[in-house]
Amino acid sequence: MPTAREIMTDDVTCIREQDDLRTAAKQMAQLGVGSLPICGDDNRLKGMLTDRDIVVKVLAEGRDPGSVTAGELAQGEAVTIGADDDATEILRTMSQHKVRRLPVIDGHDLVGIVAVADVARSLPERPVGDLIEAISERG
Repeated sequence: MPTAREIMTDDVTCIREQDDLRTAAKQMAQLGVGSLPICGDDNRLKGMLTDRDIVVKVLAEGRDPGSVTAGELAQGEAVTIGADDDATEILRTMSQHKVRRLPVIDGHDLVGIVAVADVARSLPERPVGDLIEAISERG
């Protein structure tokens, strides 16, 4: 069974917690991604920021994305996976927390991101189908 380290994308870019959301949106557009990990000055993960967060929690409320920081949207401790955790644990964690991307942590360091697509490429069809079904349920 492959580990998170073996299937993750290791070229991960953080948005700093003090950066405004206009900067975050530009960075997402440049990278072609829909989410970014939020990192503090200590390089520790503070949360995840999604394009949906920007739309729903800022734009839809009439707030200025140039004056809201990424750190303001970091909600508690991010759901993560250990670099040496196997695909079964990745599937369980994604399913339990209904997330499509998991930051991969080695000790306290962010070393990558595992997305549903990464899991899909590395495992047989059925467990991935079960995952998609689980994270797509509205509850």
